[in-house]
Amino acid sequence: MKIGVLAVQGAVSEHLGHLERCGIDAFAVKEKAALDKVGGLIIPGGESTTIGKLLETFGLAESIKARCHDGSLAVFGTCAGMVLLAEEITDGLPGQPHLGLMSIKVKRNAFGRQRESFETDLGFANFEDPFRGVFIRAPKIVEAGAGVEVLARLEEDIVAARQGLMLTTSFHPELTEDLRVHQYFSEICNSI
Repeated sequence: MKIGVLAVQGAVSEHLGHLERCGIDAFAVKEKAALDKVGGLIIPGGESTTIGKLLETFGLAESIKARCHDGSLAVFGTCAGMVLLAEEITDGLPGQPHLGLMSIKVKRNAFGRQRESFETDLGFANFEDPFRGVFIRAPKIVEAGAGVEVLARLEEDIVAARQGLMLTTSFHPELTEDLRVHQYFSEICNSI
């Protein structure tokens, strides 16, 4: 299974490094031809409005949606990627472009601005030991719809979830040495 990392903005090299350390054939995706070669796509953190606009500019948004709907693409969104996957953004800008694929409602920057960034240990479903979550201007899921499995919480806040072939985290697993979230995503991709 080949996994791509959307390379229009954000922590592209960090995700690629984690995938390579997991033994996964991974490469940057900037255009539709590259997207067509992957079974999984990571949408990294960054600025959700900018990434959404670039997805439309590069003609990738419709292709991602179509492949998710036909079950031929697994998608993992971290931080801004969570915002892009959400059906609803509670505090989004008017007309903010997003993919709207996951039955979740998201609040952007829910844990504060850049200076309020933090790290904490999280219980993560199916992981025996805690996972260190790195939160940077992180969103949170304020509502999860039918078919959404909550994977991690920070106190009462939902910070990781899965719906079918889609995985999302508020935090940045690529900024730790722990490969378990990327390995978990590769297992999702291999189920296609």
